[in-house]
Amino acid sequence: MRQSEPLHGPGRLQQDHELFPVHLIGSTQPYGVLMVLTESTFTITQVSQNTFDYLDIRPQSLLGKSVLDLLEPSSRAQLQQSLRTCTHHPSYVPIAITVANTVKSFDGLVHRTNQCTILELEPASPQQTGQPSGALQNNLHQVIAHLRGVNDITDFLQTAVTEIQTLTGYDRVMVYQFDQYDAGSVVAEVKPPEEVSYLGLHYPATDIPTSVRQLYQQSTVRFIPDLTAPPVELITIENSAAGPAEEVTSPLDLTYATLRGVDPCCIEYHQNMGVAALLVIALVKDNQLWGLISCHHRTPKFLPCSTRLACEVLGQLVAAELGSKVDKTELHYINSLRTIQADFVDSIANAKNFKQALIEPALRLLDMVSAQGAAVCLDQDITLIGHTPTLEEVKTLSKWAMTETSTEIFHTSCLSDVYPTAATFKTVASGLIVLKISQFRRYLILWFRPEVLQTVNWAGDPQTSVHETDEGHILLCPRNSFEQWQEIVQATAIPWQPAEITNAVALKNAIVGIVLNKADELAQINLELERSNRELDSFAYAASHDLKEPLRGITNFSNILLKRHGQALNESGIKRLQTLVKLAERMDGLIDALLKFSRLGQTALLLQPTDLNLLVPTVVEMLQAGREEDLPPLQVQIPLPLPIVSADPVLITEVFSNLLSNALKYTDKPQPLVEIGCLTHEERLEQQAATDITPDSCVLYVKDDGIGIQTRHFQNIFRLFKRLHERDSYGGGTGVGLTIAKKIIERHGGRIWVESVYGEKTTFYFVLNCKEK
Repeated sequence: MRQSEPLHGPGRLQQDHELFPVHLIGSTQPYGVLMVLTESTFTITQVSQNTFDYLDIRPQSLLGKSVLDLLEPSSRAQLQQSLRTCTHHPSYVPIAITVANTVKSFDGLVHRTNQCTILELEPASPQQTGQPSGALQNNLHQVIAHLRGVNDITDFLQTAVTEIQTLTGYDRVMVYQFDQYDAGSVVAEVKPPEEVSYLGLHYPATDIPTSVRQLYQQSTVRFIPDLTAPPVELITIENSAAGPAEEVTSPLDLTYATLRGVDPCCIEYHQNMGVAALLVIALVKDNQLWGLISCHHRTPKFLPCSTRLACEVLGQLVAAELGSKVDKTELHYINSLRTIQADFVDSIANAKNFKQALIEPALRLLDMVSAQGAAVCLDQDITLIGHTPTLEEVKTLSKWAMTETSTEIFHTSCLSDVYPTAATFKTVASGLIVLKISQFRRYLILWFRPEVLQTVNWAGDPQTSVHETDEGHILLCPRNSFEQWQEIVQATAIPWQPAEITNAVALKNAIVGIVLNKADELAQINLELERSNRELDSFAYAASHDLKEPLRGITNFSNILLKRHGQALNESGIKRLQTLVKLAERMDGLIDALLKFSRLGQTALLLQPTDLNLLVPTVVEMLQAGREEDLPPLQVQIPLPLPIVSADPVLITEVFSNLLSNALKYTDKPQPLVEIGCLTHEERLEQQAATDITPDSCVLYVKDDGIGIQTRHFQNIFRLFKRLHERDSYGGGTGVGLTIAKKIIERHGGRIWVESVYGEKTTFYFVLNCKEK
């Protein structure tokens, strides 16, 4: 036992072995004859050297002749038809050839490759035609029915290896499953009682290199009846006249050839396991190599073509059924995840606060994918749940996830492999899922799993198959031992299951759907509000305009009464008339304010680049001109140059005028100080209310050292006609200035808010779109 990093991680080895073209080996196995034919005339242009052993004809005598000339008339038409219609995948055709005055039967397999056709012949076994016999066919149907009746995937695979052992008679039959790193493990096995079990043992990816896995995916059955049999070379029409046959200089593509020769490394590997005969059936699921059914025999063992065809059918059935067979425990887990997801999505859909719905209760978000920690990142707002890295570590990790992961979901069980910094917090976050809710804003959910020290049982030390040459090249060599060898895997979490990844993606899709539905509802509400606001503005304008005339009449007649008939009234009557005039004048002021407010919703914005460095001094001069002469001059500070904004200059003048008027009005200091400025990028990050402002906007402020505002009044001050003090205190007023300022800013697409320390100072912030100077 030893501790090490996982051997099966991606990109661990650059293997020279992978460059070896196994399918171009240039030799065949000796249990049959291989011929290469032209497509038009079926002339033999290349042939295996062992033709005399089966056809009683020297290979040189066959080259340049049509294969049809060898056949009995009963086979000629059938082969001719097969040669014309064959594809890359071998098709069966029975062949009859006269050999030494005796008609012999052969099992023929024909397929097309690289502008030529390949015909393979092997002697038919006694009473075998190559097609499944009646008994074999009936047995095959029974096996298929039996397999389809088994639902649990573990039982299904175990039944499959048992049936294939019965069918083939091989000593040991195993199901070998690949993982995400192309390493594999034995998940089902049947063997003689005295043999060592390989069940549960792992094998490194180097045992079955990429080039070999690709061959298995293309040609799903590999048959080697005798690993000790000498290879048979191929000769061509070009070198046959030169005397004895020579090695083929341009190896033939034998990807789909049953007789393809055996790589010496493969021979040595299996002989080290005590294997003399081999049959491998590839399990291809959804166009991916899922695993292998590997059959081993300790002595040479030949299988008739019909039996091999039956095994191929069973292999296709097993691969097709893999998608429908689910482990009972896994099925229960999948159902529990779906229940959690349904409840979670329902609560989000009905929640008023999206963030709170995600993080409360905290365990629900973790249970979505069986994580021990999570982070909900909504731009700069990050909420940590459960066991996670620190806030700063999560901030850095989220930035990396947005830039380095291109898909909507990313997951790994060994984060330090792709993000080396993760080694410092591997105890809480060796496993990671990144779910991108938005590709444009940093809206992410991160799930974490801790490091779990895992013991992996290998079939022999996988390191012994890797050797480095003096030149620094990596070579793969067959291992000599397959006894159990243990490895402690570090910095790795329990892998995420497909159902967990699916659940995470489903959550993102549900959130998007909810947001779209909310957006539709909001759009409809906004249309209704816009219509209502237009009607309200029209009504307010009309009503206030119509009120002006009778109000003027009340004021005028009251003044006439005071002037002409004042002497006829007693003191009480005069005071009441004076009060009536004041009330009428106040009402006139309120109506003027209401008219002004209603016009804001009816007039079009005249947006243009507006330099605040020119506009603000003009506002200050106007306010200074309206102050009493005995008051000290205004103190307005502008620490840094103000930006140029896209705005209606008349309306923005109104905003600054109202804010500055309030700053000068609500003060208890003889010479108030006002500061006007624009937040820097760093100041915006510190200002919580400004963190969601887009980069092309600017945050302006007007700060005073006045009496301040209590926190509970922050929203009330923007309401129409709302004053926090007595009507005539602090210079009086209608209470509409801040309401007008708010409406102007919102019409510009911005917002306004206040921060204040009661008794000390008040700052109004508002947002406008910036323009480059």
